[in-house]
Amino acid sequence: MLHFFEKTICITMNKAQGNINELETRPVGRLLWIYSLPAVVGMLVMSLYNVIDRIFIGQGVGADAIAGLSITFPVMNISAAIGILVGAGAAARISILLGAKDLHGAENVLGNTLVLIIINGLIYTSIFGIFIDEILTLFGASENTLPYAHDFMLWMLPGMLITNITYSFNSIMRSSGYPSKAMITMIIGAMANVILAPIFIFILDMGIKGAAIATDIAMAISGTFVMRHFFDKTKTLHFVSGIYRLKWKIVWPIIAIGAAPSLVSAASSAITAIINNSLYKYGGDVAVGAAGIFVTYTSLLTTVVVGLCQGVQPIIGYNYGAGRFDRLKRTFWLASCAGLAVTILGAVFGQSFPGFIARAFTNDEMLIDATINGLTISLTLFYVVGFQIVATTFLQSIGLAGKSIFLSLVRQVIFLIPFLLILPKSFGLDGVWASFPTSDVFSTITAGLMIWWEMRQLNKITLKRKNER
Repeated sequence: MLHFFEKTICITMNKAQGNINELETRPVGRLLWIYSLPAVVGMLVMSLYNVIDRIFIGQGVGADAIAGLSITFPVMNISAAIGILVGAGAAARISILLGAKDLHGAENVLGNTLVLIIINGLIYTSIFGIFIDEILTLFGASENTLPYAHDFMLWMLPGMLITNITYSFNSIMRSSGYPSKAMITMIIGAMANVILAPIFIFILDMGIKGAAIATDIAMAISGTFVMRHFFDKTKTLHFVSGIYRLKWKIVWPIIAIGAAPSLVSAASSAITAIINNSLYKYGGDVAVGAAGIFVTYTSLLTTVVVGLCQGVQPIIGYNYGAGRFDRLKRTFWLASCAGLAVTILGAVFGQSFPGFIARAFTNDEMLIDATINGLTISLTLFYVVGFQIVATTFLQSIGLAGKSIFLSLVRQVIFLIPFLLILPKSFGLDGVWASFPTSDVFSTITAGLMIWWEMRQLNKITLKRKNER
């Protein structure tokens, strides 16, 4: 069945994939559409994993289950951060190497990436398995929510390694010239999850652990499709012998570039722990459940921007490697406008219809009221977040690891943590929610200043090249 599906869709994708040289020749606007649309669709479809789980669990199990699921967010983010450290760095590195016409170097990155993901996955799943209750309690689980969080995480552990392999190699697939196929791999898994989740939760009456099992199976299906691509010797970039031995000169650039998005995810775990504990202190389990709905909604919006950035990354990386700064800059500004459009529309909808969003996840009136209050306050300045996400991707794509890391930490650590510690003391629960918009505006100003500086440096390099001619 899988072979038949792959054969069928490949007929429609042959013209849109595999032509890595088009990144330097095709009009930027058209490229942005070709690469970003599949990435956005793929990311949105992947977000259905979380949304579907939360809707089915909220409606079928209850408000405490939603709160318990919220507790698992930071633990899942730690897993994602470790995967992103390798996957995002490898994708960016491969784009630059392909732009420089170094296929052998890109192949070595491919092999080292697989080995790194497997080693890291075995380590963190073992640690999570041994200390699961202690970790969940640290991140804000109470007596009421711990059983739900424990059941979900226990059954999610086997799928974490598969998830990291799937996400990482899906990004590499896109970076090596196959954006449409990368989208299809995500759709396959999400469709499987849509079918399996209600079966395990309701028909088999497995509750929250049924949602985890359904996600594991769906991710395994998607991962199988992704890895089949890289074992196909007809593809531009594929597995070959002699590329699996870890080498520091290969591993270090991967980690350096991937550190920025990885730290964002890791920082998110620390922030979520602080948020959950603050919300529990000022509003109890209901406030924690509201945070789960808030995170799910805003994650949908940022997922669109991240998908856009996944499409942007190979375009910027390739043209940076090829020395085409004019195309690089145009790509960035077009992507920034698109990213801002997404977060502006999302913020307007969230503040205009918070009750509609809350009722999609629960019928508990206390949780609905708490969610309405949280969304109304926290989305006040969410409009500007799209620009900052694109700016971070820009720095990552051109290999500025240190600056990308700094900008990644600005919103979630440098500004948000102090506001989370200060504002609730004066404003209680509303102070927790108000920390988000306050951090948003300061971090976006910082991003704007950093981008202005880097564009200025690129202009100097361009001028110098013209004078040398």
